[in-house]
Amino acid sequence: MRSYSLIAPAKINLYLEIIGDASGGLRQRPDGYHELAMILQSIGLADQIDVRSISTDNIRVHCNHPQVPTDKSNLAYRAAELMVRQFPEALAKYGGVEITVNKQIPVAAGLAGGSTNAAAVLVGIDLLWKLGLTQSELEELGGTLGSDVPFCVAGGTAIATGRGEQLSPLPSLDNIYIVLAKYRSLEVSTPWAYKTYRQQFGHSYIRDSDNLAARANAVHSGKIVKAILDKNTREIAQKLHNDLERVVLPAYPQVLQLREVFANQEGVLGTMMSGSGPTVFALFESQQQAEQVKLQVREAILDEDLELFVTRTITHGIQVASSV
Repeated sequence: MRSYSLIAPAKINLYLEIIGDASGGLRQRPDGYHELAMILQSIGLADQIDVRSISTDNIRVHCNHPQVPTDKSNLAYRAAELMVRQFPEALAKYGGVEITVNKQIPVAAGLAGGSTNAAAVLVGIDLLWKLGLTQSELEELGGTLGSDVPFCVAGGTAIATGRGEQLSPLPSLDNIYIVLAKYRSLEVSTPWAYKTYRQQFGHSYIRDSDNLAARANAVHSGKIVKAILDKNTREIAQKLHNDLERVVLPAYPQVLQLREVFANQEGVLGTMMSGSGPTVFALFESQQQAEQVKLQVREAILDEDLELFVTRTITHGIQVASSV
């Protein structure tokens, strides 16, 4: 039986702007998602996904993390199901798949942990079944599973529009150091965050489709994109933006506290919540500064529930670690 071991990196949002949604007006999304303009960034914190052929036509999922389901509610499982539906001849020829998820990315953290696992399964089964799919084809399949999956396939640095599935690659950012902070037991519901934002700020949404497209395109010439093109880490850190902080921070004091503690540490270039939270990250120019601030945050918040990670920006998405 053949197998592949894949590295599935997490992602953070450097920029997240909500520009519209499906609740009326001239522009309606049939899928009910919001219209977004984001900048997504792959980071070194990653899960390992092993994908192995088995003699039956089943899908089996195992995971080392007790909070991660192994049934059809797992996005990695659904990715395998999608491949089975799309390529029944390959299933008949090569058999089913056994997926083992070695979780390092925190669960329910706003870091695309589930999406990157699904992306790795798509890549792994493509290799296992010798399908020869292009990256674009894998991204398109991923888009049917979730908004972040196409980016997780591609990785690096990218502008994402639509509901997040329309990607425009940017020059990759390498070796910006990051400290991530998340309370293990704290979760923020993504649907709640967007629904609450709509309730409070929906009056500002763009309804006209032409203006919506123009606003989505405007991020391409925005200040943070210029900073990325210039590889100016300090300027990138100053231009971090996340609309969802407006509803999550007031409702979740622990997330606000993390942001404030980071902001008060020397050496922090910028800090922000990633996605819908509850993970907060800070950017640094060196690993030494990041490690030092990690220790300072640990001393400032004496709570064993708090997880802290030092990582960095990377230039790639799913990668093959080994094959047997």
